[in-house]
Amino acid sequence: MTQKDLADKVGVSRQTIISIEKGNYTPSLLLAYRIAKTFGKTIEEVFIFED
Repeated sequence: MTQKDLADKVGVSRQTIISIEKGNYTPSLLLAYRIAKTFGKTIEEVFIFED
C-alpha cells in the first residue's frame, strides 16, 4: 500500500502520512484508530507510545 493509498483510506493528505512516519506529527486518537483499522491491527500494534 502506498502512502497515498493509506492517506485516501483514512481521509488525510499524503504529507500527513509522511509526517507520521518520520515522527514529526502525532496523529489524533481518531486518526490512529483509522490507520490501525485499515491494517486490521490495534493502535498499540501500529504505534509505539514513548513518554
